Amino acid sequence: MESTQGPGAARLVGRGEQTARLSEALESARTGAGGAAVLLRGEAGIGKTALLEWTADRAAGAGFTVLRAVGSEVEREYAFSGLHQVLWPLLEQVQDLPPHQRDVLEHALGVRPGLPPGGFTVGASALALLAAAARSRPLLLLVDDLHWVDSSSIAVFAFLHRRIAALPVVIVSASRPEESTVEAWSMHPVEVGALSSAEAGELLDLRHPGLAGSTAARLLDEAGGNPLALVELPRQLRRGQLRGIVPLPEQLPLGRRLERLFADRLAGLTRAAERVLLLAALAGPGAAEGSASWLRAVGEDVEFVLESLEATGLAQLDSAGRLGFRHPLVRRAVISRASGARQREAHRLLAEGLTADDPRRLVHESSAALLPDEDLAARLQEAGHRLVRRGGDSEAALLLDRSAALTADPADRARRLTWAAVAAARGGQLRHTARLVEEIGRGPVPADIAPLFSYAVVYVDQSHRVEFESSVELLPGTIEALARPGAESFGGLAEQAYFKLLLAAVYTGDARAWKVLADHRGQVSPLARLCHRAWSDPARTAHGVPGLLTALLDGLDRGQEAGAAWLLLWTAAAVDAADGPLRRRFAGQHGYATRGSVAKAEVYRAYLRGRWNEDATCLHEAEAAEELGYHCNALLFRHYHAHFLAGRGDEEGLHAADRRIRPVAERAGMRFVTDQLDHLHALAALAHGRDEDAYGRLTALMSPGELPAGLPWFHLPFLDLVEAAVRTGRRAKAAAHVAAGRAARMDEISGHHAFLLAAAEAIAADDRHADALYEAACAVPGARRWVFPFARLQLAHGLRLRARGCRDADALLRKARRTFEELGAAPWAARCTGHPGAVEAPSGGLPPSGPPRRPLTGQEVRIARLAATGLGPAEIGERLGTGPQAAATGLARALAKLGVAEAPGLGPALTAAGLLAPAAVPQAR
Repeated sequence: MESTQGPGAARLVGRGEQTARLSEALESARTGAGGAAVLLRGEAGIGKTALLEWTADRAAGAGFTVLRAVGSEVEREYAFSGLHQVLWPLLEQVQDLPPHQRDVLEHALGVRPGLPPGGFTVGASALALLAAAARSRPLLLLVDDLHWVDSSSIAVFAFLHRRIAALPVVIVSASRPEESTVEAWSMHPVEVGALSSAEAGELLDLRHPGLAGSTAARLLDEAGGNPLALVELPRQLRRGQLRGIVPLPEQLPLGRRLERLFADRLAGLTRAAERVLLLAALAGPGAAEGSASWLRAVGEDVEFVLESLEATGLAQLDSAGRLGFRHPLVRRAVISRASGARQREAHRLLAEGLTADDPRRLVHESSAALLPDEDLAARLQEAGHRLVRRGGDSEAALLLDRSAALTADPADRARRLTWAAVAAARGGQLRHTARLVEEIGRGPVPADIAPLFSYAVVYVDQSHRVEFESSVELLPGTIEALARPGAESFGGLAEQAYFKLLLAAVYTGDARAWKVLADHRGQVSPLARLCHRAWSDPARTAHGVPGLLTALLDGLDRGQEAGAAWLLLWTAAAVDAADGPLRRRFAGQHGYATRGSVAKAEVYRAYLRGRWNEDATCLHEAEAAEELGYHCNALLFRHYHAHFLAGRGDEEGLHAADRRIRPVAERAGMRFVTDQLDHLHALAALAHGRDEDAYGRLTALMSPGELPAGLPWFHLPFLDLVEAAVRTGRRAKAAAHVAAGRAARMDEISGHHAFLLAAAEAIAADDRHADALYEAACAVPGARRWVFPFARLQLAHGLRLRARGCRDADALLRKARRTFEELGAAPWAARCTGHPGAVEAPSGGLPPSGPPRRPLTGQEVRIARLAATGLGPAEIGERLGTGPQAAATGLARALAKLGVAEAPGLGPALTAAGLLAPAAVPQAR
């Protein structure tokens, strides 16, 4: 809206930072350097749509194919409606895809009858279509009002934006800050804020030249930097008011009241024109089906009505003859202006214009209903259950909510509200679930729905309130009730209740929960039994779990897969086997509950596999989980972030994380978190050479020679305890622990367990056997995948070789040091030089020449350039808007990649790498 020259303008006032980011993304895709995704976030009317239009014009001029979608409040209930808008222009190219992917997309886009598949398959097929289309021309996908896009499409867009880096594809989306739907994307948004006073004055002068000084000052004051208000407010004034001759009208506040601006213009329309606008607003953007029917209902010359609407500037016909609004605020103003009776009448007309099997007809019928209607409520409930079965929990919750609202009988209403509560929880609307549970609990809960209600209560307590006592109080009875002959299954609720109780047992160690789980193992599926086996006492029960899990997974069809996602992921997590193929099978699941589980698996896998540059994702995911009300997930994401801090030896950051995490975990009795925090402090102590401290902390968790049943993640501190024992001269204790691992056949549990045992055995060995055992550890299949412990093995063996005067020592230590530097683990890197606690500078302390060891990301370059001027992490974080911790992490990675010990050496290093012009080398403060 803040274009200086109207549509197609080459410049937007006050949007230099945003347009630079967008230009960079387009140029990268155009030149083949890679794709990118940009999320614009700002208040209504702030200029997001103008930025999208600017991007579209820029891309079209550069030869891009531009695809668009616009979110709509009334279409949020239609699965894949947003994806339909984006991919419809590429429909002909769908025929060139492999048959399976073609079938998937044709179902999702409504070309073929039947329910579209969900989850990963739609995302993978859409990605294949975009990749094919991008072979001839780069692609730009624009998604406006992302906060109103259906959650199924959002899941696919999120899947795409994580996987377009290698394609000439750019995705630019716009959303409002108060909406939480897109927080689960873990994408750092580009904020679009209010214009400064100078920028607002420039825009006002460009769009409305000749204003009187007093008028301009008043408009600037009332607009508060909102571009839409700056453009629109003067249009409502008479000529005399613009010139300062006639007094100005009363102040028009911004925000929601800005919609009244359009309401004033709407007041001048005929009744027929108002009806057309309301029908178009409720039908949603691009809704052409059935439009002929409701346009005939206007009862006047339709062409005259449409022409009069275009003349107002409120709406216009596109090339396909569809009526579109000039700005989303117009649509909202139209709807808010209409009375409830007029809205219901419009929904009735819209429903009549759609076929009986169109799911939108059902939604319009429900919106048109005023009184209870059992037939309609039953149809809504059945539609909701169909969506649940294919993973569309978020959309299902809306239908089930509406079904309950149209139900007269209190018991039936409670039943439908309970189903809505469970669907809302799985779909990422946990706060709404909490409200529904509270409402249902105020009245009598029908006995036949009690198991499902108990499950909903536990869901809220575990995920939202971070409480686990109700799990032990309610779930045993629920599991027993569901196991009775002839009991209602509630769509496999027994499995889900068993899983929730298993979560409570693992997180808290509650003996009551473990007993119930053991007692009911025979009444659940093989997958649930395998999950219990993987977690109950891994040192004695988890052998062979990865292979059994693979066999079970191969035997599941897509429908079974969606319902078993949590059990599959949690089983894999027990043995560190949540590999890419498994996670990708569920990455496109609609509900946040599953997507959150996938995200937890991904960030933990990043830690295990040495992708420590992804550590900030933990904090982004934690913020997204908090926004959605999943406080337990937020706690766990911060807990995983603490792993990166401990691995790097960042004790200050670890203590800060502990202060935030531990009180919540202790209140909930989550030993899973508190014990691991104790382990992480021991790991950090090892990094800094405080070996006695580390040994004391580790033996508080597990005694040497014992693998306790109450520590299902016993393998993680296993190597640390052996190393601490060796460092403190307790070789007999180290040998005893290795012997316990060997006796427990730890190497038969998983590849990670096998490597940790072999590495511990090599570190604990005497000099006669050390070389052979080191080679054996390196030969464990997949050993190098476990980047951090593998580097520690190299370090320990390298130091042993150095003590023996072997030539190979230095080469091995250099390899270990390089890995630690890439991880940002400075204390560990310093141990490779023989100077624990200090990072050795490159040879002679001189800056390296030529390109860095690994390419720096754009953010790392920005951080390094600022650090070269003498700024510290706090100042850099404030300037870049990342926060001090992210800045410190980025700086550590930049130093490691450039081979520089300290910030003062960054200027020459950046210059040598061609990342800073010689004349621009800043002087450190």
